[in-house]
Amino acid sequence: MKQSLRAKRMDKHHRRLGSGSKLNLVSLMDIFTILVFFLLVNSSDVEVLQTNDAIKLPESVAEQKPDNTLVIMASATDLLVNSQAVARVSDLLARPESEISELAQELQYQAKRAGPMNEAQQEKGRAVTIMGDAAIPYELLKKIMTTCATNEYRDISFAVSQVPAKNPEISVPDGTAPGPVTDLTGEG
Repeated sequence: MKQSLRAKRMDKHHRRLGSGSKLNLVSLMDIFTILVFFLLVNSSDVEVLQTNDAIKLPESVAEQKPDNTLVIMASATDLLVNSQAVARVSDLLARPESEISELAQELQYQAKRAGPMNEAQQEKGRAVTIMGDAAIPYELLKKIMTTCATNEYRDISFAVSQVPAKNPEISVPDGTAPGPVTDLTGEG
């Protein structure tokens, strides 16, 4: 039987509506492509250390970025290695020893996990970053550094909060002391 033009149009229209709808992926791919480029451009090389609300870092105008290393956190109450509690600060300050045995044990474990040191590490020592609260006593900081140095962790860095330099002429990116250096040895 021969169909009229109107019947053919209606049949074509019903077939088109009856079939499942198709997703237009072109515009979706465009959005994801733009999103990927946006994220690549805006993801800078900022190293983010895990923060702890109990630690208020000292401030610095240094521009050198920290390396990704073992992190020792010293808050007002606890000493942590990679966010794992090692000892209580009050107990450590009460001890007369210059080394912290619990920290030494954890550093030896971390050194075993890291494997043998390469040539540069043998000369410099393993790298460690100390995140110490600005208010912790120097005595505790000295014990932490002594323990690190005696357990192959001699490449010690301190985590600080970066603040903009108030006087740009004084800011020195390589970490050297600005201005004239005074000789205190008396040798001229």
